[in-house]
Amino acid sequence: MGIAAEIADDWHAALAALAWEVEAGADETILDAPVNRYELAAEAPKPLAAKPASPPVAADPVQADPVAAARSAAARAQTLDALRDAISGFDLCELKKGARNTVFADGNAKARVLILGEAPGAEEDREGRPFVGRAGQLLDRMFAAIGLSRTSPDSEAAFYITNVMPWRPPGNRDPDPAEIAMMMPFVERHIALVDPQVIVAVGNTSLFALTGSKGILRARGNWTQALGKPLLPMTHPAYLLRNPAAKREAWADLLSLQQRLR
Repeated sequence: MGIAAEIADDWHAALAALAWEVEAGADETILDAPVNRYELAAEAPKPLAAKPASPPVAADPVQADPVAAARSAAARAQTLDALRDAISGFDLCELKKGARNTVFADGNAKARVLILGEAPGAEEDREGRPFVGRAGQLLDRMFAAIGLSRTSPDSEAAFYITNVMPWRPPGNRDPDPAEIAMMMPFVERHIALVDPQVIVAVGNTSLFALTGSKGILRARGNWTQALGKPLLPMTHPAYLLRNPAAKREAWADLLSLQQRLR
């Protein structure tokens, strides 16, 4: 019986033979026929060439910039109904996610006076109309005193009202500059479609949106220009509810408006 047969029949012998070969420096199995390693290296498949990296896909500049997206959507609106749909379908403003309704506008769209407010409050968010809470009721009484009403079918005796922001900010906080900038293309298009004779900006937010400056208490009552229209800044009715003494100044502003419309 040869060594190969003994190893095959006795695994202890096979293990001892393997240990002897390792001690002798063997680092691979000896085959029955010689192997030409140079030929194997020549025949080995070459690694595939790496594919060139695809160029990065450029982001759509309109989608990357909410203001540009708003400007594009507003420009396509040829009617007030189309503008309402464009604003309702605009999903890039975070305020929309927490609002119940999109508050678009109210009143006679053919009115000579457009009132631009700040943002909806809780009542406005529930009803989907601007200025329907206590401040809105005061505003209606104020303008009724000079013969103007949001419900009048007569354009000479009516006013139209909308807000800078169509969605209520959490906790009724002031909209931040980025939110205002995002919605300004819609505001500008809104005013262009209504084409009022004069604009009344009530509150700091609407003043800032139209002029880039704040300080409604300094600006109120002083006629200026915005979007090619005469602009009258006034204090917000909510401020008048907190500061009844300021109603005298508001009345002077209303008389100034009345005189401008004559």
